[in-house]
Amino acid sequence: CQYAGRVVLVVNTASYCGFTGQYAGLEALHRRYQARGLVVLGFPSNDFGRQEPGSNQAIADFCENTFGVRFPMFSKTVVVGQGAHPLYQQLALATGERPGWNFHKYLIARDGQTVRSFPSAMAPDHPTIVREIEKRLSPK
Repeated sequence: CQYAGRVVLVVNTASYCGFTGQYAGLEALHRRYQARGLVVLGFPSNDFGRQEPGSNQAIADFCENTFGVRFPMFSKTVVVGQGAHPLYQQLALATGERPGWNFHKYLIARDGQTVRSFPSAMAPDHPTIVREIEKRLSPK
């Protein structure tokens, strides 16, 4: 409920992944568009390659100290399989796509219904992602 009416970028993260450097791009997006209504939400997950083995505190320290992450980070979350968090189940249903690896991104529009999915290899500052964010933030 606290993110209702906002544009939300949901990302499953991992500290020891080839895509871990994307934290910097995610933080840059968060800072650039936060005042216009974007919020980036990070969900650390150990689902792929056991690349997030640490405690929630260790993850938080790593994100803040290494990448200056200030966007909301949640506790470690299961994002695929039968035990997937309900949010990830709903996102997979809405898009027909489940995360295949760490740093899969879902962009949720202000209406809470319109969802786009972006693969792990697509950097947060990729023109397609930025264009979709700006489109969702634009006044109607």
